[in-house]
Amino acid sequence: MAITQAASAQVPAIAALAKQLWDHHEQEELQAEFEHLIKDSDCAVFLYTSGGHAVAFAQVQLRRDYVQGTSTSPVGYLEGIFVEPAHRKQGIATQLVRACQDWARAQGCREFASDCPMSNQDSYRFHLALGFVEAGRIICFQKTL
Repeated sequence: MAITQAASAQVPAIAALAKQLWDHHEQEELQAEFEHLIKDSDCAVFLYTSGGHAVAFAQVQLRRDYVQGTSTSPVGYLEGIFVEPAHRKQGIATQLVRACQDWARAQGCREFASDCPMSNQDSYRFHLALGFVEAGRIICFQKTL
């Protein structure tokens, strides 16, 4: 069992995990996105492998625009995290977030942030358990022109 910063060769495994998190996206779309992100110096993707298979990932990016509740820039931002159901409740997500935070700190960040949909209570409790504090709530609006 190990956490590593992902390389291009691991993009198919990342995309397969990401598809389970963001199931409204196509596999090919996610693969292309992660191919780009892996090469971006403002982004890192960490993989957790068990028995030679990727079972979890976390994506962190630097955000230089305003991030709700923060006062510095850049801010390390947890863009996504997923652990396969059979591997949950073993501390893997905590280790992945720690790797993301360490990476952000090494990039000069003094703050780390994330978000979740208001309806996702599991994610909300997960964030609180990891020491995040709620910075605000937002309801987004849209209309067709």
